[in-house]
Amino acid sequence: MEQPIRILIVEDNVIIADDMQSMLEEIGYEIVDNVIVYEQAEEVLKTQQVDLVLIDIILASDKTGIDLGKHIRENYDIPFIFVTSNSDRATVENAKTVKPNGYLVKPFEQQDLYTSIEIALSNFTYGTGEKGNNTPITQDDVPMSNSVLKDSIFVKKQHLYYRIQFGDIQFIKADNVYLEVNTVDKKFLVRSPLKDYLEKLPKNKFYRAHKSYIVNVDHIDAINSKDIMINNNLIPISKDFKEFIISAMNS
Repeated sequence: MEQPIRILIVEDNVIIADDMQSMLEEIGYEIVDNVIVYEQAEEVLKTQQVDLVLIDIILASDKTGIDLGKHIRENYDIPFIFVTSNSDRATVENAKTVKPNGYLVKPFEQQDLYTSIEIALSNFTYGTGEKGNNTPITQDDVPMSNSVLKDSIFVKKQHLYYRIQFGDIQFIKADNVYLEVNTVDKKFLVRSPLKDYLEKLPKNKFYRAHKSYIVNVDHIDAINSKDIMINNNLIPISKDFKEFIISAMNS
């Protein structure tokens, strides 16, 4: 199972910061640290693995949260969200210059915080190939062009990218915010909406068989009125997919 998302909180109001930490830990995120000024945040980013940063725009130091956002954008490959009491036009326009991955206005509820984080993580493209940590960006992190790799896709597992041939993918199952990509002998977890992942796969082989499943039709072993079988796994199917398969069988 993947490690929990590691979050750095940068907030100079200790009461708000502690409240945020409690909310996040209750959801299941891991708090790397809870700091109040730019310099402390800079040190944490240098020494710890951080997946996402929550930043108050006004900090108890000369440098603001916007300065920190600029520092992250220039030096690290991670998303950040501004968490602030200020929603006036001038502050928003200033914040937009560093391209935050979210903007959350205080006060907020736990669900607002969760939603902002998950959308930021889901929409963020690490470098150009989902690097997924705060190691400084280098040219070596840029993957090969998709035109070179038309027959495969890369999936990150721990610190390696595994090249998976499209033909080896049997089915993909949605599980909360993750997708479970199943090959003949391995499983990989990917953070992506099912619909978005389907768009990356060959359209003549991969189909949405159910609201929670994508299947490779080449791997279907058997079918009944409610399910298909792939490698001894029973997968539920929708009425539309059942009609599509039956029509394809009879054509």
